[in-house]
Amino acid sequence: MPLWHVYHPPGTYTPPQKKQLADDVTGFYTRFGLPRFYVVVLFHEVAADSFLIGGDPAPDAVRIVVEHIARHTEDPELRRRTRERLAELLAPHTVERGLYCEFHIDETPQDLWMIDGLTPPPPQSEAEQRWARENRPSPY
Repeated sequence: MPLWHVYHPPGTYTPPQKKQLADDVTGFYTRFGLPRFYVVVLFHEVAADSFLIGGDPAPDAVRIVVEHIARHTEDPELRRRTRERLAELLAPHTVERGLYCEFHIDETPQDLWMIDGLTPPPPQSEAEQRWARENRPSPY
């Protein structure tokens, strides 16, 4: 599961802009075979007096924390490409709108993850492919 936390000042994103960003994020992961419902994007509005960078208010900043659970990689080249591709994905939603943007990716151990009381199936397995087709978890 990729879980995205998008921290931003109030009014930074309209509901349609949030939907577009979530759709773009979802599209990034589903093209690798992940089920759509694995992708969760949470928007957190942070009051201007509570969003500070270097001790100063940051009214034009977005901070994103991405948690990768369903897939991990140790390959430095793949990690670089992932980071760069996510920066490209975010650009229309952030830097191209004049917003400062910082993000990082954490990798949560897969064995500490469950959905509806089920351990998710192994990557690229028939069960995971079924979950993707049906867009819901089911026993396997």
